[in-house]
Amino acid sequence: MKIIFKYLLICLVGTALLQSCKKEGFSGTTDNRPAIPVTVVNAMDYRPDPAVFASRATGIISIQLTIPSSSGRSIKEITRVSASTTASGVQLTTGLYNTAPIPGSGNNATFNTTFTEYIAKAGGTIPTTNNTELAKRFYFLITLDDGTTIIPEPVRVVVVP
Repeated sequence: MKIIFKYLLICLVGTALLQSCKKEGFSGTTDNRPAIPVTVVNAMDYRPDPAVFASRATGIISIQLTIPSSSGRSIKEITRVSASTTASGVQLTTGLYNTAPIPGSGNNATFNTTFTEYIAKAGGTIPTTNNTELAKRFYFLITLDDGTTIIPEPVRVVVVP
């Protein structure tokens, strides 16, 4: 009986200590979500990032981005695009996949490229196995009409027949 009592007392004290811990400042363990969410309209899967399908038959990669109309903002442009394994590439001004701004249209903006361009700019090859992702993800720096910038989640590209 004493052993059970000691065990329960230890659990109770441990729970009290954990509850008293300060719960702020978890920036290293939580997602940083932008104030205005960006949705990939043509996402076909989440791995966990949004993934678009690109057909080997056409060789076209298209990523359609949108923000909610309720935000009161519009997309001025996709300012930068990088193909990388980390988000830091889109924050730089060199080594970008696309250097020319892509104009937005209201709450939408579309990025288009091809497998041929991907190979030339991002390196590597196109997978020969269906339902396989490209080695690098696309990262975007979006500028809104008020000058605010957003870096949404990366977008994966899955190669399909």
